[in-house]
Amino acid sequence: QVQLVESGGGLVQPGGSLRLSCAASGSIFMLYAMGWYRQAPGKQREFVARITSGGSTYYADSMKGRFTISRDNAKNTVYLQMNTLKPEDTAVYYCWAVVAGRDYWGQGTQVTVAS
Repeated sequence: QVQLVESGGGLVQPGGSLRLSCAASGSIFMLYAMGWYRQAPGKQREFVARITSGGSTYYADSMKGRFTISRDNAKNTVYLQMNTLKPEDTAVYYCWAVVAGRDYWGQGTQVTVAS
């Protein structure tokens, strides 16, 4: 069993910043990668960013230059630094992990970008 717990969401003004975190616990043997997806109302879930166990990072094109993914291996935690936020970034952000070839998901944290 693997548990993923997100935190850091909230309300922010356009142009502002937020940092999301996701802590993994449980049976995390062979934790190959962690990352983030998001889902806005009425839209399909979309990929945001991921980071591999070796530290390689990948981003969706629309997030490049604004979002940064990082990790703290000692804490089994992944972060998503979000800058220059736009109203279009409003969504529920879900933490994702691959452990021994299986996908795991957090419950999500709400990010709202509005004046």
